[in-house]
Amino acid sequence: MKTYDVAVVGATGLVGRKMTQVLEEHNFPVNTLLPLASKRSVGKEIDFKGEKIKVKELTPDSFNGVEIALFSAGANVSKQFAPIAAKAGTVVIDNSSAWRMDPEIPLVVPEVNRTDIFKHHGIIANPNCSTIQMVVVLKPLHDRYRIKRVVVSTYQSVTGAGQRGVDQLDEELGKKQGHTEKFPHKIAFNCLPHIDVFREDGYTKEEFKMIFETTKIMHDDSIKVSPTCVRVPVFGGHSESVNIEFENPYQIKDVFEILRKSPGIIVEDDPAKNVYPMPLNAYDKDEVFVGRIRRDETAPNSINMWIVSDNIRKGAATNAVQIAEELIKGRD
Repeated sequence: MKTYDVAVVGATGLVGRKMTQVLEEHNFPVNTLLPLASKRSVGKEIDFKGEKIKVKELTPDSFNGVEIALFSAGANVSKQFAPIAAKAGTVVIDNSSAWRMDPEIPLVVPEVNRTDIFKHHGIIANPNCSTIQMVVVLKPLHDRYRIKRVVVSTYQSVTGAGQRGVDQLDEELGKKQGHTEKFPHKIAFNCLPHIDVFREDGYTKEEFKMIFETTKIMHDDSIKVSPTCVRVPVFGGHSESVNIEFENPYQIKDVFEILRKSPGIIVEDDPAKNVYPMPLNAYDKDEVFVGRIRRDETAPNSINMWIVSDNIRKGAATNAVQIAEELIKGRD
């Protein structure tokens, strides 16, 4: 089996560490792993397949001989270094927002638009975590019933804000000392309808990402998305309340069957036994969980459901590794 020299940019961050873990768990054919980060992280060690690998500084010369690079170091780093890596012959799979809206850059969720991977010119974008878990569920339903409109409210964990988000909640709960201020208000015992910055139209950038990314990934500008994104005091896992309006009639039993047969989805829906998706149960799993599936009696051809996934895994690291896996498989 061919093996690959793989770099992880932002290797010491929450997502970067998870990328390394997923590469190992998925038995990705790594020849050499190169963990890269800023100068302040040089010398730290990353565990990979029983070895401790020292982190090196990210520089313009870091990508010589590297075949695949998983980036998770923020948009500014990606804008600076992803083109350099691509020019060196490296295929970049970027987890930041830097390239998602670029019409020339594929934005990929393998269960939804795998073939877009092969349209890349050196850079492939990993979508926003909340978009990823939603479109995994939307795609098979869109193929069958055609989706007109989606109304989604997210319940996003503090890990979506990185280590500082986790630190602030830890400190507010008395689990550690410090005065981290990642959020504009207290997050413990609170909910903040504010993720990323507000736009002039009153939506946040996070909400705009869900609108734009959904139509780009699904290749259908006719799908209308109305999102409200909320930060909640949960340490890991994003949840979404999703209302979908179809063009065509549906039967609930058929929706269940479609979702159960679709890749990357686990249906958890048995209200009599209190079975439904929860962030705690999704922790460190690759799948997207869906439940509370029920007809919306107030509008024709509409349905409600609850979607949960580990935002650091499927919402970031796992999706990036899955793109790399499909990349090395080739078109067939």
